[in-house]
Amino acid sequence: MALQATPYKISLDISDTDRGVYESVKFTVARHPSETEQRLASRVLAYAMFYHPHLAFGRGLSDTDEAALWEIDLTGEIQHWIDVGLPDAARVIKASRRAPRMSVVVYGNARLWREKVLPKFAHLTNVNVFVLPQNELAEIAEKLHRSTHWGVMISDGQLYISDGDEQVIVALECWHGEMPEASL
Repeated sequence: MALQATPYKISLDISDTDRGVYESVKFTVARHPSETEQRLASRVLAYAMFYHPHLAFGRGLSDTDEAALWEIDLTGEIQHWIDVGLPDAARVIKASRRAPRMSVVVYGNARLWREKVLPKFAHLTNVNVFVLPQNELAEIAEKLHRSTHWGVMISDGQLYISDGDEQVIVALECWHGEMPEASL
């Protein structure tokens, strides 16, 4: 018998002063049985970083031909493809051809990935690469429960994630391209 995905009910209060985005959103995201807590936390943070009314979660691990998240316009065209983790160069290049914007939110063994994979697509101008620091991501992943309410403030390339009385500050590092900008 196959293991089932675990649903997480997420509520985010997003205040992105860099892009002028202020939204309260609620959604349910499925955690694949083989997905780590850090990957799920990365997807939720990417959702806050790139929030747009048409942003949705892809099937991700269960369908390698879909993004972790993507913004699809009303005509069905992909406007922004977002991956998390350490995708190979071929996946990044293919995704960059399918959408005008492609972003990667990297976590894990990022330094090695940067040395080996990033140079293979560094010539692409529609690709942005952001890095989530490992220690802060681990702390955030511990705070991700089946029902989670976070306040996420984004200012000057930093994420301030509040969970009740506690706050975790994540300094985003941009390795390629530019920091997220308004797309509304």
